Amino acid sequence: MKPRIAVTVSRRSGWRIFPLMALNIWLAGGRAVRWQSNRDADLATVDAVVIGGGDDIAPTLYDGQIISEVRLDPDRDALEAGIVREATRQDVPLLGICRGAQMLNVARGGRLYQDAYAYYGQQNYKTVLPRKVVTITNNSVLRRVLGVAKLKVNALHSQSVSDLGQGLRVTGRDQSGMVQAVEDPGRRFAIGVQWHPEHLFYRAAHLNLFRALVAAARSKRDTPADQMRCAG
Repeated sequence: MKPRIAVTVSRRSGWRIFPLMALNIWLAGGRAVRWQSNRDADLATVDAVVIGGGDDIAPTLYDGQIISEVRLDPDRDALEAGIVREATRQDVPLLGICRGAQMLNVARGGRLYQDAYAYYGQQNYKTVLPRKVVTITNNSVLRRVLGVAKLKVNALHSQSVSDLGQGLRVTGRDQSGMVQAVEDPGRRFAIGVQWHPEHLFYRAAHLNLFRALVAAARSKRDTPADQMRCAG
């Protein structure tokens, strides 16, 4: 049976985003299920979770300032923050994409730059095409998963990681120094990437993220509960 991978999405745009996520997960050997703030989300029913992209995270979660033009979804924030904390506690494989990478950081006590491009002095361009070059940290889980030291990525975000959350380390930066990837090497699989690999599945390195997530999900599912307790 294929591992079940939950994908969190926005109530506004989930209908559009989820099918592409599901395709990537299917190509990687898994089966996707859709989670959003008005539906049940039970970690006991899945083998891994993808925290997807979408609206900005409310700055009240990391002592930031409310910006009037930012679109927020407090219900989704609460859902995903709870998922990240519980998935971390249970060592459920976790992949954060764009907003999801930021939530992985914030839910562990980290902070964000609300306008990352202004902070780094860059023009904020948004494209699903691979334009940015990201350098991946040697000896990182992400480097092993991607199989490359550098890769081109797309850019659809406005926020980025500033102060790191508990247990996380930076494993990817773009040319300006902006954080593009984080991970927790102490977990079975906990990686956050600032770009959207689901749009770039035609390139092996990006699909490798989903393949590694599915492999970790399969490993968790096949690990006896008593063995997990002993390992903990």
